[in-house]
Amino acid sequence: MKTLVYSSHGFDKPYLERANSGKHELIFIESPLREDTAHIAAGCEAVALFSNDHADADVLRLLHKLGVRFIALRSTGYDHVDLPTAQSLGMKVAHVPAYSPQAIAEHAVAMLLALNRRLLKADRLVRQYDFRLDELVGFNIHGKIVGIIGGGHIGLAFARIMLGFGAHLLVHDPVINKSLQSLGVRYVTLESLLENSDIVSLHCPLNDKTRYLIDTPQFNLMKKSAILINTARGAVVRTSALIKALNENRIAGACLDVYEREKGLYFQDHRNSSIRDDEFARLLCFENVLITAHQAFLTREALSQIAAVTIANLNHWQEKGHSPNDLY
Repeated sequence: MKTLVYSSHGFDKPYLERANSGKHELIFIESPLREDTAHIAAGCEAVALFSNDHADADVLRLLHKLGVRFIALRSTGYDHVDLPTAQSLGMKVAHVPAYSPQAIAEHAVAMLLALNRRLLKADRLVRQYDFRLDELVGFNIHGKIVGIIGGGHIGLAFARIMLGFGAHLLVHDPVINKSLQSLGVRYVTLESLLENSDIVSLHCPLNDKTRYLIDTPQFNLMKKSAILINTARGAVVRTSALIKALNENRIAGACLDVYEREKGLYFQDHRNSSIRDDEFARLLCFENVLITAHQAFLTREALSQIAAVTIANLNHWQEKGHSPNDLY
């Protein structure tokens, strides 16, 4: 199956090539899918998309006119694809249901530890031969209340790590995960979770119900000593509200692996170009904000699994016309 792989990078191309083993004709380009790059897929039966690609109704219609009938997502989330339009056009869309929840959960913990224990600042001070500890005081995770919003595979993996630290867990999710419940966590309302948690970690998908789930009213409920972690999707948090909360010392800090307007920003080198995003620039000014550029998934194990399932979806489509990972 001739497949155009959009948003291909050095970190994922080798894994896709290895998983493919010559089964399909893969064409790799670094450009993300947008209205002005859709034409590159002419002559391809399928496209493989990453989370920063843009497949709205107009783009999907363009792809369909070019002969594209299959869309393989190299991600679990699918908020970047207009599924109703794809379905109406008869296009198949499949995702990678769960590639490595541990990768995202471990990154969330790494960010928490780095921010809480002031590791980046500590490293800078030591390199300057300044060994004072006055500005490096953190807190124990042991005994703290950790709120987890989203009780799926990633939330479960994060919960298990937090239990290892000796934390007490609160979970908010409309669906009860029995595996998570068996760990002894308490399912509570969103309001109760925000009011009582010392750490709030987001592990929910982005959809109509979770867009701006964390906004000014929610920040006003949180403890002033609380840290927010977002390794889910940027638009789960309203950035302007986060900046306001940080300015007013409504929360103690934030760990952000995702950003509301990261498309066109992340996964690219902007060192020789100007970035016109005042809110992102403002976030960079806070010493109590730690930012990584959507790298929580970036482990060898996760990349291998993403590649394997992506190629498996192409195999299923080619052999049977449908995949067990189809989204409808």
